Amino acid sequence: MLRKMYDWVFTLARSPHAEKALAAVSVAEASIFPIPIEVMLAPMILSRPERAYRFAAIASIGSVIGGVLGYLIGFYLTDLGQGLMRLLGHADGLAEFQHWYDRFGVWVILIKGLTPIPYKLVTIASGLAHFNFGIFVLASVVTRSARFFMEAWVLKTWGPAMLEVVERRLALWSVVGLVVFIGGFAALKLL
Repeated sequence: MLRKMYDWVFTLARSPHAEKALAAVSVAEASIFPIPIEVMLAPMILSRPERAYRFAAIASIGSVIGGVLGYLIGFYLTDLGQGLMRLLGHADGLAEFQHWYDRFGVWVILIKGLTPIPYKLVTIASGLAHFNFGIFVLASVVTRSARFFMEAWVLKTWGPAMLEVVERRLALWSVVGLVVFIGGFAALKLL
């Protein structure tokens, strides 16, 4: 089953609709969707490393657009924004983020935008907190672009060699990935 899913992701990554799908996933991930962009971005880069930076640009633009959508949800649709924060495990998220914004300002967006913490938490909380929209957009452009272009560089540079190792021990690396993924969510709950 694992091999079939792996093959399906790589087939999708090579399809003619991959860039449109990446753009859609990037917008959704930054505002409402719980799956990280890397699920789509990494296989696309590994399948076509010569287009790594194009894919990073698509992910960055989509993520910023999705971030604006998340911000607008928090700003104008407060009940929906608070409901999404609760759904993501941050029922007291607004107070927590407001404290972080008061204490650290734009650094909250810059740091959290680089981490595996779901970016939608930052975007929705920024809108709920009425954080300065211009600064939010600028910080989102910087942090999301830095993240995706860095990932593109790493995967383009070392990806083909890493891919061989992963394919030989797919089950082991899947377990490692799952542990990291679950560990990230556990760490998110503790923050």
